[in-house]
Amino acid sequence: MKKVFFSVFVLTAVLFTEETVQAQQMKIGVFDIDAMVTYGMPEYHNVDSLLQIYQKDSLTAEYNVYMSEYQRLDSTYKADSALVAQGKKSKTLLDYTTTQRQKMAMNIAYWQQISQSKYDNKRGQLAQPLYEKVANAYKKVIDTKKYTLILKPQAYEVGSSVDNMFISVAKELKLASLPQELLQFGGDPDAPKTGNAVPPKTNNPPAGGAAKKP
Repeated sequence: MKKVFFSVFVLTAVLFTEETVQAQQMKIGVFDIDAMVTYGMPEYHNVDSLLQIYQKDSLTAEYNVYMSEYQRLDSTYKADSALVAQGKKSKTLLDYTTTQRQKMAMNIAYWQQISQSKYDNKRGQLAQPLYEKVANAYKKVIDTKKYTLILKPQAYEVGSSVDNMFISVAKELKLASLPQELLQFGGDPDAPKTGNAVPPKTNNPPAGGAAKKP
């Protein structure tokens, strides 16, 4: 019986040791490609400027066209309804006007969803080269450092022992600095583990300026 207990004890100890070693070998990082493109890439300012122009010149103009066309069709519908009731106009024409009026009304009613979808598609087109650059750098970092688990910033708890991959990806991209929004997830994973480590550079706005939040 003692031998059985001893064997079980040894097996448990071995399994526990293996699990501990595996846990120690896990390399965990925190990263998000959207946050890196939006806040980390200097070129994104150009994308943001073009999106503002698109919002003003295209989306707003399209909405105004829908409103103007709806008002025209609504006036036509009311006038034609009276003429159809008097037998002076074909109901087929009134039905066509009714259908077009309903389409314009639907566009206006769901404009927020429609415009958001158009905006997101436009952003995707404009920012695609940046996403490709970040994705390639990100892949190189993963392949080089052999990460086994990547956490999103939303799943990361400040103070956890994980690598801030934003810094590693920024190095791969040859970026000179990162905003504080991306530095808050920890220091440079490659920095010497000493108490005198120099904090990484930031490109924070001057005192009193507003900073974006991811």
